[in-house]
Amino acid sequence: MEFVLRSFKSDLKVTRLANVHYFEFTPNYHTVDDSHGFCELVYVDKGNIRISSDHYTGGLYQNQMILHGANQTHSLTCNEATAPNIIIIGFECEAPALDALTRAPVTLTEELQKTLAEIIKEARTVYLPPYNVPNLKNMKKRKEFAFGADQLIKNYLQVFLIKCLRLVLEIDNTEQAPKISAEDKSQIYEIKRYLDENFRQKIAIEELCFLFNTNKTSLSVKFKQAFGKSVVEYLNDLRVNYTKSTLLEGEQTLTQIAYSMNMSSVHYLTSLFKKHVGVSPTEYVRSVNKSSNK
Repeated sequence: MEFVLRSFKSDLKVTRLANVHYFEFTPNYHTVDDSHGFCELVYVDKGNIRISSDHYTGGLYQNQMILHGANQTHSLTCNEATAPNIIIIGFECEAPALDALTRAPVTLTEELQKTLAEIIKEARTVYLPPYNVPNLKNMKKRKEFAFGADQLIKNYLQVFLIKCLRLVLEIDNTEQAPKISAEDKSQIYEIKRYLDENFRQKIAIEELCFLFNTNKTSLSVKFKQAFGKSVVEYLNDLRVNYTKSTLLEGEQTLTQIAYSMNMSSVHYLTSLFKKHVGVSPTEYVRSVNKSSNK
């Protein structure tokens, strides 16, 4: 008997790419209403923005993304106090399931953040700078790039979108965890704001429970329901992102940054950074500076 070969079913297929940008917007920056015949992924790496679109109007916070479908009108506005870092990827993809990503922000897990970073890294090996010019309509490719790099961008993006959809569908269909009430959601977002403002201080779970009149189990379950990660994971993300931006500003050493966040040692911060980013702080700064000088 001969072997039977089975074809693959494709639920989602990215066909073409419009752009891959990493913006460091200025405070109060805003765009006009726009629409185009491809999808647009918007992710906040640092800070927060306000999104206005056909399917969602509201805030988009650090580690959250939303998708604008093809031909959907959308715009973004930065607040007056902070300068956010934003990733925008425009791509062509015919998949009705993507509509689930356009109606509410999705808080990315650490795994999804890493996949998104891989897309950015591969894109920079294929496409020429600039990478931060708004409304750039023709990103040019390099004449030569590493074997398979172009295909990896497509594959990583497809994997990213599939896993985002699985995450959303898992949250929508879960029967084990109860829905978060409006009162609980208000409390959880208050806790998130507290973490956003005080992450450079030592924060114990017991302290949060005392301050917000809850317990460890309830805090853990509801926070993960709301943001897709534990309190400790969220805190570590804040600290790593703060370290990234402060290092790139070049005004503080890693030792000074660790001290400013009340960490026990610079070695602990180095270890935490490498675990989240995949490279040491020194290697990270070197790679970013090298990319910006191309």
